[in-house]
Amino acid sequence: MRRILLIVVLLPILAGIGWWYFHPRPLDAGLSVYREYAYITNGKSNNVSVIDLTSDPVHGFTVVKTIPVGNEPTGIAVNGKKNEVYVVNTASNNISVIDAERNAVVASIGVHAKPFFIDVSSDGRRAYVANSASNNVSVIDLDKRIVLGNIRAGIAPGLARVSPDGATVVVSNRGDNTVSLIDAQRLLVRAVVPACQQPEDIAIVPYEAKAFVACTGSSQIAAIDIAAGKLLALLDVGKTPVQLALKPDGGELIVSNFDSNNVSIVETSTNEVGGSYLIGTHPSRGIVSADNARLYVSNFASNTVAVYDIDAGAIVSTLPVGTHPDGLALSQSQNYLLVLNSGSGDVSVIQKRTPKKKFEPGEYSLLTMIPVGIQPNNVVVKAFTLRKSK
Repeated sequence: MRRILLIVVLLPILAGIGWWYFHPRPLDAGLSVYREYAYITNGKSNNVSVIDLTSDPVHGFTVVKTIPVGNEPTGIAVNGKKNEVYVVNTASNNISVIDAERNAVVASIGVHAKPFFIDVSSDGRRAYVANSASNNVSVIDLDKRIVLGNIRAGIAPGLARVSPDGATVVVSNRGDNTVSLIDAQRLLVRAVVPACQQPEDIAIVPYEAKAFVACTGSSQIAAIDIAAGKLLALLDVGKTPVQLALKPDGGELIVSNFDSNNVSIVETSTNEVGGSYLIGTHPSRGIVSADNARLYVSNFASNTVAVYDIDAGAIVSTLPVGTHPDGLALSQSQNYLLVLNSGSGDVSVIQKRTPKKKFEPGEYSLLTMIPVGIQPNNVVVKAFTLRKSK
């Protein structure tokens, strides 16, 4: 009798413990929640599309938010130290600050005339914006969300890029064919380097104090010693080099030559062009995978993306996408490539599968097409983990 009574008492208790342990819990009930978003500036819609890049069965690879920003948004950057995204609004001369946790604009910072791009220091405390019609660079304190100062540069500065150590800001001045080197601590220009014709995109090699600048008007790349403030070499590449993609290890630089339909590969240690390779019609952007193995190039006029194996020196796949593909980004896992189609107003998502053997057919395929706004031009990916309270 005592044994039966004990069973009668224990069964409900055990059942309750089992239900508590095994029942489905809400995702945010005191758990860490992973978030990964792509932020896309839509230049003619005056907004930013936010795409969920997680495997969420409901929201994954869909637009989860469209955020109104300023007029003609162009450049965009993420903060590596806080969950913020910064959008450059060219026509309204300001920067929209997006809280990535809420996907909402929380501040607007005014700069000077006709900014296009923004770069954020590695410590997440400052941002730099070249104002092309004001011939200066705005320095922004991202904690206080104020402009610390506007530093005079050359004529028509298009891009300001900060070095990994945060000490120097490299500015390409398209109007007078020079490169300004700004001391980020003293907020003044410490050197002006004569470069080549119409300097635009900039790549800074980590740990080498060296910058490479693409000159679209002279089909050259300028190699610049940042510490000494002098020109090291002028490298001949293809026609209209519009964009530079640096391998994560810094060893090689890939140049997209828009009007010669090829890419040039520069050896950064020796300042030499290793070779040029046909890639597609009007290549506009390139991006290198985190393992330094694959180069992805958007071909603006052929509506394709080329996948180039860097070690093998060969194109392994060419994939059709939307109209006038331009901006590119890779997901954190490197398994998804986002391609902005500026002409058709959508994003092609290309999936990379793990092949069973090298160059196996079907390694890359189009996963989906996601409609966004009018004339999408730049994209960044922000991933973070949130700790939800109970």
